[in-house]
Order: sequence, then C-alpha cells, then structure tokens
Amino acid sequence: MKTREPQTVNLHPTLWRTCRVLANVWRLRILELLFRQPGQSVTRIAARLQIPISLASRYLRDLNARGLLQRSQRGFMVQYAPAANRSIPYAALLLTALERTYEQPRDAEVSIFRLATAFTHPRRVVIARVLASGPLSGAELCRRTGISRSALKRHLKKLRSRGLIQVTPEGFALTRTTSPLASALIAVANTYG
Repeated sequence: MKTREPQTVNLHPTLWRTCRVLANVWRLRILELLFRQPGQSVTRIAARLQIPISLASRYLRDLNARGLLQRSQRGFMVQYAPAANRSIPYAALLLTALERTYEQPRDAEVSIFRLATAFTHPRRVVIARVLASGPLSGAELCRRTGISRSALKRHLKKLRSRGLIQVTPEGFALTRTTSPLASALIAVANTYG
C-alpha cells in the first residue's frame, strides 16, 4: 500500500477565526485525545468520542486548517496528530500553550473554551493589541481602536469576564497572567493580530 506524505498547505488564518474553532467542546475533546494519543484515524476518534464520523472528520479538518494538526494518509486511512503548520507563524506557540494547558490538573477544556471565546471577535484582538502599550482610559481606547463607545463596552465586558483585562486607576489594562494559553493568545494578538 502506498503511503502519502503529510500535506503542507500555506494557510493564513486569523487569531479570531482560530479562536472560533477552539471555542467548541468537541474540537477541544478531539485535540485533547490527540495530545494523549497522536496519530489517530478519523474512524478511531469518532468511535472514542462517540460522535458521527462525518462530524469528527469536519472538526479535524477545522483544526488542521488552523495549523494545529498534521494530516497524513495511508491508502484510504487518514490520521491526525498535533503538529504546527510552519506557514502559520503563531501555530507553534499556540499549540505549545494548548498542550501545557491540557497537562494542568484543572479542567483544561473549560479553561481553553473560556479563553478562546475572549478572542472570537476581531475587535477584541484589536483591543488587546492596543492595550499592550499600557493602560488607557475608555475614551482613549475608543480613539485608538476606532470602536464605538457602546461596542467597546460590550467587548471590554467579555475580556474582563475572561480575566484578560482589568480596570486600574490609569484605565483599562491587560491582566498579568500565569496561564500559558492566555499569555500565548495575548502575544499572538500583539504580534500577528
């Protein structure tokens, strides 16, 4: 049986779209399974998680398109393993942070889901990038981001509820965090937007 080499595709995903992919319980369960046992087939993953093969296949393709999984094919069997796509500059950083989060004794799935949902909108990525330079008042944040006051209020509320920003005497500021995933997401927002 002929073995095909892993496919390498140049992708250009955005952070907020990657976070939308991660903000799904089933995709997170698939990712956790693959961190524990890399090189699983679509059929095996579907059986282990008790979901339809078509759904497992779609979720695996979504994670692969974000540069977080490597796909290899032997004949008709397609296998996936966690591996960063080198064409996505931040994929390795994000994948390492995800793996470290899964290694922690706390409920990793809930933690990843909460942090991913903080960045499922491009405006929240912009807010994090602007706040990287230091604390800002609400008015100055509106001016620098171009986000309306009412929309900014909604996005700040989401970022605060996820523990990524705080209110200080100087205004809104990024929170210092020990979470590897929160640190990685903020770094990606600041570097790649």
